[in-house]
Amino acid sequence: RQPLSACVAGERLCSTEEATAGSGTYTRHGFIFSSLAGCLERKSEDNELPVVSVVRDSESQLLPNVGAVVTCKVCSINSRFAKVHILYVGSTPLKSTFRGTIRREDIRATEKDKVEVYKSFRPSDIVLAKVISLGDAQSNYLLSTAENELGVVVARSEAGVQMVPISWCEMQCPRTHTKEFRKVARVQPQFLQT
Repeated sequence: RQPLSACVAGERLCSTEEATAGSGTYTRHGFIFSSLAGCLERKSEDNELPVVSVVRDSESQLLPNVGAVVTCKVCSINSRFAKVHILYVGSTPLKSTFRGTIRREDIRATEKDKVEVYKSFRPSDIVLAKVISLGDAQSNYLLSTAENELGVVVARSEAGVQMVPISWCEMQCPRTHTKEFRKVARVQPQFLQT
């Protein structure tokens, strides 16, 4: 790995014979260009060509993009959708909050017509979701929890205790043993925030 150097969007980095284009770059006419402003990174593995990527400065704002897995907090719910604030993209905390919406039809992959928002999320739940579109005039991101790995990861019971998942659709309060419905995420280890 070579030391990072700064580059600007559109800057010509090297020829495609010298390296392979990685994230944050594009190729044109046999050359690799930076598609964003940031730090140039070169990674070499074995005898293969090094991979050139451009990573954003940690100072510049990371934006949730389509396909990104985000961690968000539920603010409010109604019969059609849950409103959330996006807190993390992957494991990177965001400097400013982005608003998101999880529509009823995007909560589960199956039996979408039977989904009830209040049986899936409650305000202040922490949810893993995937960005499916960059939103509308209100600048809300549209999010989905339709995969098994997505859904509620942290929820508090009415007694204020963090609940434990007991199935893909229920969580239980360890103190009162009350069960509450949730769209529970099957959490993959890389998304666990310690």
